Amino acid sequence: MLTTQRLTLSRLSYDDCEFIYELVNEPCFKRFIGDKGVHTRDDARGYLRDGPIGSYERHGYGLFLVCHSDDGTKLGICGLVKRDGFDDPDLGFAFLNRHWHNGYAFESSVAVLDYGRKTLGLGRIIAMADKDNRSSVQLLEKLGFTYEKMVRMAGDTADVCLFGLEH
Repeated sequence: MLTTQRLTLSRLSYDDCEFIYELVNEPCFKRFIGDKGVHTRDDARGYLRDGPIGSYERHGYGLFLVCHSDDGTKLGICGLVKRDGFDDPDLGFAFLNRHWHNGYAFESSVAVLDYGRKTLGLGRIIAMADKDNRSSVQLLEKLGFTYEKMVRMAGDTADVCLFGLEH
């Protein structure tokens, strides 16, 4: 578990199926991250099994559930993802639209990057963002990432911006 001034980041579990179902079906998630094929609560369980929960087992890291420390409100996800075709872990984040513009993505990303550097000993972390997702691009730049090139992730039909951060 990671903590910040306002947030608690913890591993996702199957208890989070309802939250994941809501998050991955928001229009902005589908537009900028993609349709994950989560159309039922059972699909959400499969997404967790094959994604974040499986990543903890395979790589020792994954996406964290981000909650407000005061009341436990589930806000979004933030963490490190190991993507096929890329050597370095990828910083990923997504928040429910109603929680945007509160600094939660920045605050949780700083905690994840610190965890990656100090606990996991990572020297380089990448991040990817749709070129039209100005909020994510600006956040990555604020975190110290620099644009490197356009890439296409496995299974996608469009290129995305690849950013890198050296520690």
